[in-house]
Amino acid sequence: MQHYYTKDPQGEYKEHQITCVIMGQKIMLTTADGVFSKSNVDYGTMMLLKALFAHHEKIGSLLDIGCGYGVIGISAALITGADVTMADINQRAVSLAENNAKANNAKADIIASDGYTQIDGTFDIIITNPPIRAGKKAYYPWIENAKDYLNEGGELWLVVQKKQGASSIKKLMQETFCNCETIKKDAGYYILVSRRKDDSDI
Repeated sequence: MQHYYTKDPQGEYKEHQITCVIMGQKIMLTTADGVFSKSNVDYGTMMLLKALFAHHEKIGSLLDIGCGYGVIGISAALITGADVTMADINQRAVSLAENNAKANNAKADIIASDGYTQIDGTFDIIITNPPIRAGKKAYYPWIENAKDYLNEGGELWLVVQKKQGASSIKKLMQETFCNCETIKKDAGYYILVSRRKDDSDI
């Protein structure tokens, strides 16, 4: 079975309409076959967003990597006023994210990119619900190279299930940043956060 983190997903294109409410903000979304969690915003993503907004009422700049149809980036733009960039390799996801941003009046720069390959600049927050099914080769570089795309003091936020390798991902984040905090645990999901520190502080 083909995973959703692929440039050109195969199969019929059939759209779905879903609605979610995050921090009182109602967001209308169009999803489709061939993208992650087409029928509803998944529990891990909702948990990730609620934790992020509990810690950051305002965000300067944010990169939503592996953005799918755009719920994370759109929410961040609307709720925190962040200058948002969204990126995904999946062309279908990119198109949906563009349409969803416009439909919700959310400003965002949306890019077709395999990881950071087409990303310029640095950000205060990098956030992701990584494509576990695509394998470590797909998303481990998002962690390993995140420091190059974070401002000093910037944070990498990630959600992962315990059964999908939370312990090994936390270890990689700790090795990469010399810090990793488990912000929240619930229903087998872990919200992990690492902060980029100045080299003199490490």
